[in-house]
Amino acid sequence: MAPPPATATAAAAAAVRPHLLLRRGGGLNLPSPPCPTALPFASRDAAARRLRLPPPRFSLSPVPKSLSAASHVPVRSLFTGIVEEVGLVRRLGPPLAPSGGGGGEAPGLDLEVETKTLLAGTQLGDSVAVDGTCLTVAAIDPAASTLTFGVAPETLRRTSLGERAPGDGINLERALTPSSRMGGHFVQGHVDGTGEIAAFRPDGDSLWVTVRAPPEILRLLVPKGFVAVDGSSLTVVSVDDEGGWFDFMLVRYTQDNIVLPTKKVSDKVNLEADILGKYVEKLLAGRVEAMAKSDS
Repeated sequence: MAPPPATATAAAAAAVRPHLLLRRGGGLNLPSPPCPTALPFASRDAAARRLRLPPPRFSLSPVPKSLSAASHVPVRSLFTGIVEEVGLVRRLGPPLAPSGGGGGEAPGLDLEVETKTLLAGTQLGDSVAVDGTCLTVAAIDPAASTLTFGVAPETLRRTSLGERAPGDGINLERALTPSSRMGGHFVQGHVDGTGEIAAFRPDGDSLWVTVRAPPEILRLLVPKGFVAVDGSSLTVVSVDDEGGWFDFMLVRYTQDNIVLPTKKVSDKVNLEADILGKYVEKLLAGRVEAMAKSDS
């Protein structure tokens, strides 16, 4: 079964949602926030007044060959997948402060994001899901309303964060606290890999989205199960293992409060399968291996 075609998206979108703008490639675009160039950038002369953690150094370790390697990453924070705010990327580039490192180690990149909601109560070292990727707050600039995160080379390889540019919207969610409402599902912020948007299809004021994904992620998805797409908790509708895709529906409220509808067909998205599926897969694999040994 092939994913829903994207060719009829333009006419249907214009008739159903007049405020949706078409983007090249068949994707849909919501009205974007004001261009960040109209916003005052933080003065680099005020660096002394900024709160900043020392830039970390990261080793260029190889990419894990399977999800099992990623599933052993210790859980330090949990998220719900309910996006708190769409922030704006202000800068993605080398750290402004030298790390003083050497010996073949890469410093990674700094991701500076403008935010309004997350500044309240956020402290250095806090965990934030940035497009579904758990990152640590390394700098806070209240005057410029920005948070800065260090992005490791391994994170750049496994996620789509390296493709962000100044002015792009980005999903933000702070880690759960004991008093938080559990509105989505348990999201670790450990991205399993990236998928590719295959099609958008309007349905009334809702929007169907089809995403192509690698087999190691698809096998963990089930209809009516959970998946985090760019950090947004969504309910899977259909899974086609042979076709290599799954789909889900975005209601109007969700469309207006996450980044996904502003993307276009062929854009990458970060994917994290439900942790329950990973545990079940590992338990079954161990059981099958034990049975095979007993029969031999």
